[in-house]
Amino acid sequence: MSDREDRRQGTPWFDRYVVPRISPAWALRRAQARIALQAWNEYESVTPSRIRPARKNRNSANVETRRAAADLRSLARHFEQNYDVASGALDVLVANTVGTGIQPEPQVELVGGDELAVELNRELLRLFDDWVKIPEVTRQFDYYSLQRIVARSAFRDGDCFAQKLMGPVRNLDHGTILPYSLEALEADFVPLDDNNESEGVYQGIEVNAWGAPRAYHVYRQHPGDRILTRAKTKSIPARFMLHLKTVKRLHQIRGVSVFAATLARFDDIKDIDESERVAARVAAAMAAYIKKGVPDDYSPKTDEEGNAVPRELEFVPGMVMDDLLPGEDIGTFDPKRPNNALIPFRDSQLRSAAAGLGVGYSSLSKNYSGTYSAQRQELVEQFVHYRTVSSYLVRRFCQPVWDGFIDTVKLTGAIDIPSDVDESTLYNVSHSLPPMPWIDPVKEMSANAIAEDREWKSRSSIIRERGGNPDQVRREVLRDRAERERLGLAGEASTEIETEDREGGDGATSSRLRVVTKRKN
Repeated sequence: MSDREDRRQGTPWFDRYVVPRISPAWALRRAQARIALQAWNEYESVTPSRIRPARKNRNSANVETRRAAADLRSLARHFEQNYDVASGALDVLVANTVGTGIQPEPQVELVGGDELAVELNRELLRLFDDWVKIPEVTRQFDYYSLQRIVARSAFRDGDCFAQKLMGPVRNLDHGTILPYSLEALEADFVPLDDNNESEGVYQGIEVNAWGAPRAYHVYRQHPGDRILTRAKTKSIPARFMLHLKTVKRLHQIRGVSVFAATLARFDDIKDIDESERVAARVAAAMAAYIKKGVPDDYSPKTDEEGNAVPRELEFVPGMVMDDLLPGEDIGTFDPKRPNNALIPFRDSQLRSAAAGLGVGYSSLSKNYSGTYSAQRQELVEQFVHYRTVSSYLVRRFCQPVWDGFIDTVKLTGAIDIPSDVDESTLYNVSHSLPPMPWIDPVKEMSANAIAEDREWKSRSSIIRERGGNPDQVRREVLRDRAERERLGLAGEASTEIETEDREGGDGATSSRLRVVTKRKN
């Protein structure tokens, strides 16, 4: 280090000139202490030490996924197939983000924008109800089953793709009135090792200068099939491809499994579970043992040739040991299995795993022993995460699928568009997301009734929150009323919310809501 640099770092002149002449070793120790004091003023979390080595990641998201995404995908599939908790975690995610299916509700408007084109919306929905029966090329899934398997694949593998096929396609029978199908593709179909920087191809996806996808390079067959003799890819324009991916960083082209942060923990929990099960089986198989005394006191049974005869004692309830030999005694095992300390430890590990996966601990562990307030708080907080993921599935899968449906309707003329319809609203659609479960239905319904009465919510929005189609519900209500009148049943029932004021022992007044059902004669 030069003298100028030494002065710039604030080294005293005494340490620069005097101490090295007296004792170089002393000068070295003082310099080391000075460096340690400088490091002490930094953030401790980034200061390497013996027990906390340096952990840094300066790679781009794409470098990380290129290195690890395929291995993470393989491990996640292994755990789904071989570990019940991992498989259950995916079940919980799919059940709360897709549910029985994310259903569309057309919102096409008439010119002017004040009213919906009710008849056209109903006609679109009738045509869509025919298409959902055979929406994909293999004919193995209906549309809502396809949503669930696509979401599950995206969660587990990090990616899932789907190609939109519209109009006549060679060797493809769409199977529905509308010539429109989807080809769902697992993450393996788009190769991670397909990279060509000069052509803008990264991990099987061709992007423009801004990073927006232009085309996807897709294998014609699954690369894991044994019949695949040579890997061949085809290029599919981005406008025909749907891509679901689980990402944590900007500019990340491919996704990683939701299990990425929890695989090590799952591996440990699974090993502990298996070890404890084996220990419990061994403990259950061991009943007792015979303690033998010193040779002078012990006289084993022998055969005619003087060889010891092995014995088997059959244990039955209430048995009495009356055939012990001289010098023998009965001893029992105390294996301490099952281990009582295992349950709280395992629960704490599952809580951490649930946090990493984004699922509720109660749903993951199937442990619903908490108080009402705790269950409610967990449900409310977790529902926000589920709704966020559901909204992503709508924007990246359900809405593009509906857009392709409308494109095919316009191209084929399957439905005549009336002249009074605002064609700029043809793609408008609302999707019903899985509703938040009710813990106390009376309180939930009371709150909705009050919100509607105060005009804080519309009846249609309440029906949508519960996963229903407002137009369909209203028609069913009208049919039910007509049926009751035809059968001569009691008049229409109405539900009202009444407030009852109650005075407590301390003189304070509290209000209690009560739902009252009245029937009009």
